[in-house]
Parts: sequence; C-alpha cells; structure tokens
Amino acid sequence: MSAIWRPSRSVPRAARPAVLWRWLLDPASLTRRLQAVCGEFRVEVLQSAWLRPAHDERCALGLRADQRALVREVYLLCDGKPWVFARTVIPRETLSGKYRRLTHLGSRSLGAVLFSDQTMRRGEVHVAHLAPAHTLYTRAAQRLARKPPGLWGRRSLFYLRGRPLLLSEIFLHDMGSCNSTT
Repeated sequence: MSAIWRPSRSVPRAARPAVLWRWLLDPASLTRRLQAVCGEFRVEVLQSAWLRPAHDERCALGLRADQRALVREVYLLCDGKPWVFARTVIPRETLSGKYRRLTHLGSRSLGAVLFSDQTMRRGEVHVAHLAPAHTLYTRAAQRLARKPPGLWGRRSLFYLRGRPLLLSEIFLHDMGSCNSTT
C-alpha cells in the first residue's frame, strides 16, 4: 500500500501533531537541526540501489513504470538510535555532471549536499500519516522495538539545476523531547 501524500496546508488543524508539526514544516536542513539536538549524529545506510520507485514516487517524479532510479534509504541516528528514516529517489537524468557524486554519498548526509548547493530549489512540502499497512511504514519501522500505531512523514521534490529528486523523511522519534526551536 502506498502512502497518501498531501500538501501540509490541507491537513486539518485537529489532525496535526503539535510539536512534530514544526519539524515536518521546517524548511531548513533536517540534518543541521538534528545535529543541534543530538549528542552524536550519524547516517546509517540501509540500501542504495537502482530500483523501480513506488507508483506514487514515479508519479511525483514523472517517471515511466519501467524506469529505474537510484533509491537510497538511511536512518538518521541520534546517539545511536534511529530518529528519522529517509528515502531518496533520484532519476538517472539528475545524476549527471557534478551530481554523479550523489551515487557515492555513503554515510554522508544528503541534506548537507542539498543545502550547500546554490542551485537547489525545494518544492512544496507534502505530509502523510502512515499506518502499519503502508509499505513505507514497514521500511521505516523495521528496527523499532515498539511499533507505533502510525508515523508522520514529509516529502519534497528538490531540484538541482532544474533536475528533480524526491526525498521522504519519516519521523520515528517523539520530537517533543527535543529543543524544537533550534
């Protein structure tokens, strides 16, 4: 089952998770924000491979059903614990020229690359509440000892010199215990 992503402004106020909402809509680098509240921040790569994106990802990127893209899944760890699951889908056309380096990020943060690129433009933030039946929930929660009844996530198209990539970030940690104004 795919997630239903919608513009953040269309989520009724009563359905919005209070503290987490500020994290979901923060336009700045999530990496930098996590580094500010974590004792030790680290990226753990779960997968980086050429795959067929999910239907909703293909639609967001304008890809055909038979097209493969570089799919990278990571955990953003704070003090050794997964706080955010991130899934990036990068079409082959985006990975030319200097952006070929995105194929070799390893445990480096994608956010650090995106937010240091002067040509980067971010599209509208879409949010979703993922139930356990969603494929993305399953991928994100695979290492959680206690599976929550649902997870909130955000995703945006980023454009590098006009070429897109799709970044989805699923929040696994109760951000209410974090300094949310950092």
